Amino acid sequence: MTRLVEVPAQFDDRSFDQFAGAFAEATKDGERLLFDAHAAEWASPYGLVGLLAAGQAARSAGGGGTVAGRAGGAGGAGAERPLLTAPTQSEVLTYWTRAGFFREAAELFEIHGKLPRVKPAEDSDVLLPVTPVRAAEDVHAVVSNIQQRASAILASELGLDPKATMGFAMALSEACQNIVEHAGTGGWVAVQAYTWRRKLAKRVVVIAVADAGVGFRHSLEPTQSKRFGERWGDAAALEAALIQGVSRFRDPGRGQGLAGIRRYLTRWDGKIAIRSGTARIAIVPKWDDDVPLKEGLPAFPGAQVLIIIPEQGSTKR
Repeated sequence: MTRLVEVPAQFDDRSFDQFAGAFAEATKDGERLLFDAHAAEWASPYGLVGLLAAGQAARSAGGGGTVAGRAGGAGGAGAERPLLTAPTQSEVLTYWTRAGFFREAAELFEIHGKLPRVKPAEDSDVLLPVTPVRAAEDVHAVVSNIQQRASAILASELGLDPKATMGFAMALSEACQNIVEHAGTGGWVAVQAYTWRRKLAKRVVVIAVADAGVGFRHSLEPTQSKRFGERWGDAAALEAALIQGVSRFRDPGRGQGLAGIRRYLTRWDGKIAIRSGTARIAIVPKWDDDVPLKEGLPAFPGAQVLIIIPEQGSTKR
């Protein structure tokens, strides 16, 4: 038997909990999963890397299984891959292809649907295609690949001071490094500049990072659970990592990555949101209507990070 997981028509951070709930329900009985994206109309970078993380988790469980709390890998050579029905709208299909999604999805899913012969947009000025991150070397490659183009994007499209581009590279690097340090497996990053139509209606640069690894709670538990006592859980782990800057590493100077991103985004009126397990924490700028902390969400493996840097001089609402 195959269990269906519907991909939301508008797949982004707002609809991700709906997707996570369907995923959690479908994985309860260990059946093979079918991710149905045929009706997808749009997906943000966050949606695309999140879908890959779900495929990663399902693949590691042999196509199904209870995967919400375990690390996900590529799965064994004989592991049954979950199914994926590709979008039917041609422009959506083309965008997903240009965004590099299907290049990565081919290793995780058995894909149904005719894919266009379009190369991923490696040389785009506004897009870092979905890119795998499995080791520190991948982080360095991602940052060096996008740094020059990012400088142009940040200056021309967002009106940021050129000095801000170094902070952007730091934020990108630390977000990717989070996979290497906390996930226990690989993940993906994607970066895009586009118009944020909710409330702000201005240009933004979005960084999306996702993995299906062990998550923040499991990663930080050995060093932090006693300090939090009965409060310890997914939400407390996210609070420790983002607000207090703690890390599973005891080395001096470690653990400032997410706190450093937070300080950078505060300066440029940006946003960061991190989902892990059953909780989600966010630093919410005045132009957004998100909530700072959500608990009791549908369980989803690993961690998913969203960073948004808005066009300057246009965020006063």
